[in-house]
Amino acid sequence: MNISPTQKKPRVVWQAVLSVIMYIFMYLPILVLGFYSFNQSPYSATWQGFTLDWYRKLFSDDRILSALNNSLIVAFCAVGVSAVLGTLMAVGLARYKFPGKSLYRGVAYLPLIIPDIAIAVATLVFLAAFAIPLSLWTIVAAHVVFCLAYIGLVVSSRLNNLDPHLEEAALDLGATPLQAFIKVLVPQLMPGIIAGCLLAFVLSLDDFLIASFTAGSGYNTLPMEIFSRIRTGVKPDINALSMLLITVSAIVAFIAEFLRILGERK
Repeated sequence: MNISPTQKKPRVVWQAVLSVIMYIFMYLPILVLGFYSFNQSPYSATWQGFTLDWYRKLFSDDRILSALNNSLIVAFCAVGVSAVLGTLMAVGLARYKFPGKSLYRGVAYLPLIIPDIAIAVATLVFLAAFAIPLSLWTIVAAHVVFCLAYIGLVVSSRLNNLDPHLEEAALDLGATPLQAFIKVLVPQLMPGIIAGCLLAFVLSLDDFLIASFTAGSGYNTLPMEIFSRIRTGVKPDINALSMLLITVSAIVAFIAEFLRILGERK
């Protein structure tokens, strides 16, 4: 049954209207947040003029800078460890057969669907059972759990688009399995590895629940610091800090997605 152009037009109009409504619902709060981050008034609900003072104040706030430093340490360490383990896990699951492979694959990717609160509680119970004191490094260990799954998933999708005969050709030409992995496979996986690392970095930087359960005394991360301040009311400096976090996260996520798409086209 053919549909005439006059019948298609109302559908297209309604789809456009619904898309606009959806984007307004999603992004209007962010626009309002950004608008009030330039508010001269210390009270978010009252507009008194445009100013950049709140952004300048952030870079002289010792607590904010300390929390940012902690968040960056956690994110870089967790992503660095997860990049190595996640890549090896993805290659092993794609290239080798071993008993319990399907079970291991399911367990490895469980952090993708398990709620953060469940991971946070389970990690805290595990640390308490072995009497491991909470510190910055327990946050890193907890973040490795979900960063590993995300990086492994992105690298696995990249592996599905590669030609396995290239490694076989390298082995036939005299390369050792390690040389074939480092010089042939890893360069081809690099767009997926970088994309997975950027995605995991954003998730680690923005995490609040898992970090708050596994942080030691005096080791606040940036989301934890933000939460501790908004309990007494949202001030323009918190709006400014939130806008910076949203902007950085959006840029990193965009780069990760661009690299993933670029890698799939090669």
